[in-house]
Amino acid sequence: MDKTVVLYPGLGVGHLTPMVQLARLFLRHGVAVTVALVEPQVESDSFSAVVARAAAANPSVTFHVLPPPPAPAEGEAPPGRFEYLRLMDARLRDFLRSLPAVHTLVFDMFCAGSVDVAAELGIPAYVFFASGASFLAVFLHLPSVVASMDKSFADLGDSLLRLPVAPPFKASDLPKTILDNDEGNKAVRLRMCEKIAESNGILINTFEPLEARAVHALRDGLCIPGRPTPPVYCIGPLVTEGGDKKHECLEWLDTQPDNSVVFLSFGSMGTFSKKQLQEIAVGLEKSGQRFLWIVRSPRSDEQNFFDTLPEPDLDALLPEGFLERTKHQGLVLKSWGPQVEVLGHRATGAFMTHCGWNSTLEGITAGLPLLCWPLYAEQRLNKVFIVEEMKLGVVLRGYDEEVVKAEEVEAKVKWVMDSEGGRALQERAKAEKSKAVQALNEGGSSHTAFVEFLDNV
Repeated sequence: MDKTVVLYPGLGVGHLTPMVQLARLFLRHGVAVTVALVEPQVESDSFSAVVARAAAANPSVTFHVLPPPPAPAEGEAPPGRFEYLRLMDARLRDFLRSLPAVHTLVFDMFCAGSVDVAAELGIPAYVFFASGASFLAVFLHLPSVVASMDKSFADLGDSLLRLPVAPPFKASDLPKTILDNDEGNKAVRLRMCEKIAESNGILINTFEPLEARAVHALRDGLCIPGRPTPPVYCIGPLVTEGGDKKHECLEWLDTQPDNSVVFLSFGSMGTFSKKQLQEIAVGLEKSGQRFLWIVRSPRSDEQNFFDTLPEPDLDALLPEGFLERTKHQGLVLKSWGPQVEVLGHRATGAFMTHCGWNSTLEGITAGLPLLCWPLYAEQRLNKVFIVEEMKLGVVLRGYDEEVVKAEEVEAKVKWVMDSEGGRALQERAKAEKSKAVQALNEGGSSHTAFVEFLDNV
C-alpha cells in the first residue's frame, strides 16, 4: 500500500461508525488507513466500547487517540463542542506532521478547521459527510437564505420553507442549533459551509438513486450560489456489518414468522421520559403486533448526550404487568441490541427509528419501511426526505410535542404492518434495497464514484 489516508471523524459514535466503514472501503482498494480520534470531553463508555469493537474488528486499520487540548484555567468554563474541536486542530497538525507520509486527509464536516491544517501542510483535504445528500444540500444553501431574511428561522415557527434544493419543509424541522439566535452558532455554521466549499471534494454516505434531486442540486451549483461546489462523490450506503456472535434476541426472532416483527431502536443517544416509554408500551400492546424494543434509561439532563446511562429498570419504567402480558407478543432489550443483525433478520418487518442517518441507511439496505420518530440534530429533516422524497416511511404525529400518544403508536404500527398502504410501502422499501445493492456492486454508481475519487487524489 503506497497511499496512506488519515480519517478524522470528530466527536460522537454517530460520526465514528460510518468513518470506520469508510476505512474498510479504502482498505478494499489497497489504501492504508489511519483514524485520528477525538475523545469526548466527558468520558463515555459507549464511545470507548465502539472504538474497542472497531479496533478489534479492523486490525488492518490504525486507530490513534489524539491528546486532549490544554485544560481550561481554574475558574474558566470548559469549551463548547465546536470550540473543543477547534482547539483539537493543533493536535491534529502535530499528529499529521509526525507521520512519514500522508496522502490525503478525510475529515468530518464538524471538523471544519481541518481544511486549514491540511492546506498548511500541503495535504489534499476531503469532507466526509456522514449524513445524506439532501441535508447537505439544505445546509450549504442556508447561508444564502439567511442573507435574504429579516428574521430568524425560529421566528418562522411551522411556516414552510421552499428552497430550490429540497421538498418544502417546516422551519421548525431545522436542527436546534440552526433555529436558535445564538451568534456563536451562526458563525460556526457559516464557517463550516465556507470550509466545505474550500475542500478538494465531498464524499457522501448515500447512493445517487436514493437522493437524485439533492445530488443534482449539489452538482449543478444550486447549493452554494456565487462560488463553485467541490466535486461530489456518492459512495454509500456504508453501513455496519453484523457481528459473529449470536445475540439472544436473534434466537427469539428465529421463532417468529417472516416480516412479522416491528423493531424499535432510537440510536446511541436517543432516550425518552418514563411517561413517553409508557405510552409506547401501551401502543405496542394494543396494536397486537409482534415487537422487539430497545429501552434505554431516561436522561437526567436532556442536553447532555454523552452521559453514561444506568441500565434501565424495566419494571419501574414500563406499565405494571406489561412485560408479563406481552411475553408472547414481544421482547424488550435493555440499553443495546445488535441493530444491523435484527434489521437483516427475515422476521423483522418494519423499523421504528429516530431517523439518524446511519440507522436510516441500515433500515433502507435491509429493505424495511420506516416509522419516523426524529429526536435531535438533523433527524427532523431526514424525516422529511424519507417521507416526502423517498416515500419509504411514515411519521408518528406528535414527535414535535411533549409526548407521542399511545393511540398514534398503535395506529401507525397497525397501518405499516397490516394495511394495503403499509404493504405498498413494504414493496417500495424492498425495491430500494435492490438499488442500494446495485450501487455498491462493481460498475454501480457508488463503486464508480469511489474509483473516480481515488483516481483524482
